[in-house]
Amino acid sequence: MANGQWYPPEWPDRIRALASGELTPATPRRAATVMLLRDGDSGPEVHMLRRRASMAFAGGAYAYPGGGDDPRDDDHLVRWAGPTRAWWAARLGVDDEAAAQAIVCAAVRETYEEAGVLLAGPTPETVVGDTTGEDWEADREALVARDLSFAEFLDRRGLFLRSDLLAAWARWITPEFEPKRYDTFFFVAALPAGQRTRNASTEADRTVWTRPAEAAARYDKGELLMMPPTIATLRALSAYVTPSEAFGAAGAQDMTPVLAQARLEDGELVLSWPGHGEFTKRIAPDGAR
Repeated sequence: MANGQWYPPEWPDRIRALASGELTPATPRRAATVMLLRDGDSGPEVHMLRRRASMAFAGGAYAYPGGGDDPRDDDHLVRWAGPTRAWWAARLGVDDEAAAQAIVCAAVRETYEEAGVLLAGPTPETVVGDTTGEDWEADREALVARDLSFAEFLDRRGLFLRSDLLAAWARWITPEFEPKRYDTFFFVAALPAGQRTRNASTEADRTVWTRPAEAAARYDKGELLMMPPTIATLRALSAYVTPSEAFGAAGAQDMTPVLAQARLEDGELVLSWPGHGEFTKRIAPDGAR
């Protein structure tokens, strides 16, 4: 039985076009996604959303809240709690503190935009307990529309970004043959007390809380569609029995970027993700797999 690995039918043609020089790789945009965890009856649960089938990229696939960064968050020093920007730059493997701030801002902003959960508080030691109400929703919609930068949002509300509530877990870069590419940083975080998730994303038609092992099993059966980074991180999360244990293990996770590689072997196209052999695809010259 086929698993639920997302594999667009146009990939082989795009890979061959890249190999022949007919396709120029797009520059990847920085992005962030957050694996939001909570205690469940049978262990940790992770919050996931299903992308609408109409989406051009990964339609129907299950993923975590996330999206691209906002360049406006590079040069505006926000109220900051937790490890320094310099520490984050080193952990994320980026060139400067401004880039690190923008990536962390993207992680917190996208979680708020798509799940209604905000990792920020009025002091460096607190987290907001309620983000419902018309005024909060107006600000959230302004963030989604990019009428308001996240740095401006934090300033307006007098909030500190709680970078200590995030832990970096992995980094995956969209393959060079994709028309839209992202350099995506995966983070793990625990659902703050008093806050609830909701489907606030226009890109998702469903959200669920699920045990990582259960979601991975359903992927293996072909019941859930996922991209390689999603199922790889789910499998890694399955090893932990509490959200705090997973959070504590994040520091040991390898942040070396994972980038798909394609090569020709006797006319057969081989697509692989270094360090993740389960995703290797072999495509015959006639397109059969």
